[in-house]
This record gives sequence, structure tokens and C-alpha cells, in this order.
Amino acid sequence: MNTQQALAALGISTADLTTEQRRKFYQDGYFVVENVFSPAEVEEMRSEFDRLRKIEGELGGHEVHIEPGAPRLSNLFNKSPAFDRCLSCKPTLAAAADLLGEIRVYSLNARNPLKGQGQQLLHSDVPRVSATDWRVVNSMVMLDDMTETNGPTRVVPGSHKWVPINVPDVNMAEVKKIEVTPDDLAIMPKDPMAPHPKEIKLTGKAGSVAVINGHIWHGGTRNESGASRRVLHLAIGRRDLPQQLNERDHLTTDLYDRANPSQKYLLDIEGATPKVKGYPPMPETARTWTAADTVEIKGRH
Repeated sequence: MNTQQALAALGISTADLTTEQRRKFYQDGYFVVENVFSPAEVEEMRSEFDRLRKIEGELGGHEVHIEPGAPRLSNLFNKSPAFDRCLSCKPTLAAAADLLGEIRVYSLNARNPLKGQGQQLLHSDVPRVSATDWRVVNSMVMLDDMTETNGPTRVVPGSHKWVPINVPDVNMAEVKKIEVTPDDLAIMPKDPMAPHPKEIKLTGKAGSVAVINGHIWHGGTRNESGASRRVLHLAIGRRDLPQQLNERDHLTTDLYDRANPSQKYLLDIEGATPKVKGYPPMPETARTWTAADTVEIKGRH
């Protein structure tokens, strides 16, 4: 099986992208699609988000990282069949296949910033070693309305073509240093927590999906209203690069038994032996969201 065959079996093709979506994606680095998931589907995923949060508490997200002020969850395909529908999320998968070619799931995480919290530094999800070294397409599946006041994600249009900044250390893969030029330094924000003069905030109704090039400068913002802003982060990566969450290492018997061939291909669990029975085990501690300190000025040794 290959990506085209797997997606075709799910009723998905790169041709599903509209001309405007493709233009926005390649020019600005993002686009938003409404009504991707029905109210009933959204409600089921919201309910599972809340149930899993009660189980995991402050350790939610531990498989990747936790984030003070923004409760998280990770490894979601192994924890509930309610999220299996994300493996048929047409905007995300079509855009990822169009940009990356052969793909697989990078990770499925969730995040909900608390009132007065949630501001993240501007960052890129992954590094890049050349102008066309595209690695990840990320997306925000909105389980609640994402508004101007409840901590929407901010993006800087066009910045996916700029130097990657503040890449999370768990996502650096084989890259040891991100080389920057004097021109890069001139545009890199002095305070990545502060608003960027060109940023916009992504908003949408529950059931919408915002698709972004994973290299775009983006980050969560402060939840001023305190309204719930549960979002799934469905990330799809290039198949030749490591997953953020190695699905084979976390594979449950339940997921393997229910996944169809296309889902197994996208998760990269074909022929795998499940390592986990029942609910995935909890650790005693968890790592915190951390940006890699890997910038190297080009020509300086």
C-alpha cells in the first residue's frame, strides 16, 4: 500500500483541495475549513477529551510533553475510538499528501488553555534544512468555537518560508543546529511571547479544521474569556522522518484490532505487535514543553 491507495480507500484525494485552499496553503501557510465534523461527532470527541483528562490530570500529554496552564492529552488514537475519525480528516490529509508525498501520522494531541493562560512563544513545529524540506502539516480540529478571546492560535502568514524558530526539542529529529543568516536574525522576534505585527488569529466554529504548514510561525494565545477551547492537534508527517509519537511503541491491542488497512498504513502499524493492553500506563513525572536551543549563525564556528 502507498499513501495514494490508503487515502483513496478513505475517499480522500489531493484533488479535494479547492483552488483557494491550495493558494492559501502554499502562499500563506494555512487555511480553515468549516463543518468538517458534525455536531454529534464533535460532542463525542469533547466527551472523550473530558473523560481522559479526569483520568490523567496534571500528567495529561506526558507521552510528548505537558504544558502548565494548558491541559493536554497525547497518544489519543490508542485511548479512544472516538478519535479514529481524524484518520479520515479530508482537509488535513489532502494537504499533507499534496505537500509531503508519502505520509504517516506524526501525532494526535489535544490542548485546552485555562483562563488567563495559554500564551505560547511563536514557534515552528519542525526544523528545515533546505527551502523545500517540508516535514509536517499540522491542523487544529476545533471541538469548541475558537474565538478572538478564548486563546485562539496565532499565525504569521507566509512565515513558513522563513527560518524555523523555537522548534520544540522533541521534534528536532536528526537536525542538530538550525543555521541562521544575518537576514534571518533581523526578522526573528526579540520577544517570541509578544504579539507579532503581522500575526492573525485563527477562529472558527466547533467542527472546523484549521490546516497549517508545520513550519509556519504560530502559537497559542492567552485565554481571556475563560471559555473552553478544546482543540485536537492532528499532525501528519513525511513518511521517511520519525513520528513525534512512535505509534508502534504505544500500540494497544484495541487500536490494532479495530483499525482498517488504510488506518494501519497511516499510523504505520502494519504488521506490528501491540505492546499495551488496556489503558496506556501513566508515568510518575512528565517533561514540560521546551524549545530547542539549537540556533547557529551561519559562517560562525
